[in-house]
Amino acid sequence: MEVYCTRPGCPRPQNYFPDLDDSSLLKTVQQKFCTTCGMPLILSGRYLPVRLLGQGGFGAAFLARDRYTPAMRQCVAKLLQPSVSLTPPQLKIAQTLFEREAAVLEELGNEHSKIPSLLAFFELTVPSLQPGKNDQFFYLVQEFIDGKNLEDELAVKGRFSEAETVEVLREILKVLDFVHSRGSIHRDIKPANIMRAKNGRLYLLDFGAVKQVTQSVGSAKASTGIYSLGYAPPEQMSGQEVYPATDFYALAVTCISLLSGLQPTELFDSYRNEWNWRSRVQVSSRLAEVLDRMLLSAPSQRFQSASEVEAALMSRPQQHSQPPTVVVAPPPIPLQPTLPPPVRVPATPPGGLQPSQRATFSIWEVLSGAAFTGFEGGLLAIALTSLLPSPGLSIGLLGMIVAGLIYCQYRRAIEQTEMLIIGAGTLALLWFFPALQTAALAIYPNSPITGVLFVGWLGALGAIAGTAIFRLIYKLLSNVF
Repeated sequence: MEVYCTRPGCPRPQNYFPDLDDSSLLKTVQQKFCTTCGMPLILSGRYLPVRLLGQGGFGAAFLARDRYTPAMRQCVAKLLQPSVSLTPPQLKIAQTLFEREAAVLEELGNEHSKIPSLLAFFELTVPSLQPGKNDQFFYLVQEFIDGKNLEDELAVKGRFSEAETVEVLREILKVLDFVHSRGSIHRDIKPANIMRAKNGRLYLLDFGAVKQVTQSVGSAKASTGIYSLGYAPPEQMSGQEVYPATDFYALAVTCISLLSGLQPTELFDSYRNEWNWRSRVQVSSRLAEVLDRMLLSAPSQRFQSASEVEAALMSRPQQHSQPPTVVVAPPPIPLQPTLPPPVRVPATPPGGLQPSQRATFSIWEVLSGAAFTGFEGGLLAIALTSLLPSPGLSIGLLGMIVAGLIYCQYRRAIEQTEMLIIGAGTLALLWFFPALQTAALAIYPNSPITGVLFVGWLGALGAIAGTAIFRLIYKLLSNVF
């Protein structure tokens, strides 16, 4: 069995012990030590780290197994591990934050199904690699969520649809409603701290920055400065008191980042000191108004509770309203050479999109959309030719349907998932209704469904080739003229 050493800086942390493959010995062995640095490997006599999951400025996380459970339950062992040398007062603050995370997980995680549960919290004192000294380590063991965080999911998908983003918004609002009702504020909402398990359930992670709400006016204490650049609102970046509305601001930044596929610094206009996200996405006016209010500079102007946000999502959008100008303190970014003022993109007119606001598509989206249109067009050609007596009528109706599909893709009314569903549904109709396969008999008399698939794939390949050639010609002409 492989066991991973958790000592920071261990040159060879992987250890292999063949005897631990024996389950009876695994349950009874007292301890194992790193063959390189001598660090105790079985944490608290119970948890066996097996690999490194990740590490940040103040900690490292390891996938571990609980040897005192029948199925060797997986869990996460987090180690307090400052990446820089801290003074004793700074180390004390870091330890306090780490203990606070354990306390919050014990209080909240055991009561809410979408917050990981705390399994253990302990400290470990071991001989240091420097003679005559001891090292003190703090560990937190929590429930393991098997899945991907939204940051990794976004890197694969490119962007989220409005429906997917609203799902994230509403699910995290439910968790925040619970967290805020218990007198706590998360203070570090971002895609990396939202995990989607393999069963589709969303979890809110990383409560290391959580802060208790001050109960009495005038006794507010300054923020400790724990936040993620780009996601934190002005009051948090300036070290002032934070509020439930602080979490709503960060959640809104998370949503516009998911919708656009861009980083917060790419959506913030530092020249005008305002968020410029509406021109990058196409969303309903209702969602846009809700997110704009969550992004307001003053905490008092934002929503004050999760139930207020949910109510606004359910309400009818304001008619004939212009998008509000959202002015906030710019996120700290490195100094760059002076650039000319950016051109302000006008609001979307009632008649449609300005050229600079039209939906942009990646090459993958264009080619996959062409493949879907060609495949669907081939299937529909078989079905319509089989049903309608007039070839001219079949071709005319097919052209209208294909044009409608292309328009829906251009307006993003249908996304990749809907394309798969439509294509699969059309294929199923042709499969189960032989009357729709008559035209395919001319291609494969003995197996009309094979003819259907052949025409579909031929249409997909033809559409991809045609689209690629069109794009190539367009780019060549654009370079010439």
